[in-house]
Amino acid sequence: MNTSSEPRTTTTGGEPTADGRETTPRKADAGREAATATTTTGQASTPRNTAAGRGIRLTLGGAVLGRPDAPALDGVDLDVAPGEILTVVGPSGCGKSTLLRTLAGLLPPLAGTVAQDGRPLTGPSAERALVFQEDALLPWRTLRANVELPLAIAGRPRRERRERAEAWLGRVGLADRARQLPHRVSGGQRQRAQLARALAGAPRAVLMDEPFGALDAQTRAGMQDLLVEVLAGTGATVVFVTHDVDEALFLGDRVALLGAGRLLAVRDVPRPRDRAAHDDPARTALRRDVLSSLGT
Repeated sequence: MNTSSEPRTTTTGGEPTADGRETTPRKADAGREAATATTTTGQASTPRNTAAGRGIRLTLGGAVLGRPDAPALDGVDLDVAPGEILTVVGPSGCGKSTLLRTLAGLLPPLAGTVAQDGRPLTGPSAERALVFQEDALLPWRTLRANVELPLAIAGRPRRERRERAEAWLGRVGLADRARQLPHRVSGGQRQRAQLARALAGAPRAVLMDEPFGALDAQTRAGMQDLLVEVLAGTGATVVFVTHDVDEALFLGDRVALLGAGRLLAVRDVPRPRDRAAHDDPARTALRRDVLSSLGT
C-alpha cells in the first residue's frame, strides 16, 4: 500500500538532542501529527480494558467493496474468527488492499454488511491496528517515541507509555535501538518498530498490508518468525495480505484466495506451523490448489 499521504512535516514529540533527550513538542503541529498516528492505529480512543487480549470477529456478508466509481470486490462472504491469523493472497489489483481498508473502517462497503463482533463496523477504531508495507515511522521521532505515539494520543500517562514502548521494543529485539531515529536503523528494524507500535496499544485486531514485501528473503523470514512469536498470547485477530503463497501458508491458520473481483475460496492450513515441512503431503496439495486457483 502506498503511504505517501502520510504527513511528514509535523511533530508532537520532540526531536532528539545530541545527548538523546527529546525537545519540547511544537504545539502548532500537534493536531496534524495526531492525524498521522490515527491513520496507523485507528481512533485516538483508549481500547476497552475488558477487550485486552481477546481477538475480535470480523464478518462480511454479501459485501461489495471499493469506491463508488470503481468497485473492486463483489459479493464477499467472509468470517474471520477471533484470534486467528487469516492470510489473503491474490494477484495485483484483485482487491486485497481494498478488503483490508474496509476492515480498518477506512472504506465503507458499497453494499452488504461489514461487522465487528456482530455490530456494524462504521469507521476506524483503536481496536483495529493497520500496518503498512512502508514502515510509516515519523522520521523526526526516535523509535521509542514512535512506539509511544498511539499511547500518547490515547491519553496514557508518560511513565506508562514509556514503559510499554520499551517493553515492546525489547520483545521485537530493539531494546538497544530505542533512542535511534528511523533513518539510523535498517529496513527490517524499522518494520520491527512498526510492529511494536501497532501492538503497544493492545489492539484486538491487527490488519497487515504486505508488511514484509520490501524486505530481502532472509530478513523477511525472520520477520515472519518474529510476528508469530510476538502475537503468541495476545489473542489478537490478524488479517495479513501478501502476494507470497509460501508466506501465506506459513503464517495463516486459513488462507483466503481473491481473484477476478471476488472471494474465490478460503482454505484451512495444515498445522503445526513448520517452515521445514515442504514435503508434507497436505501442505504440498494445498500449495498446488492455491496456485491453481490463482491461475499461476
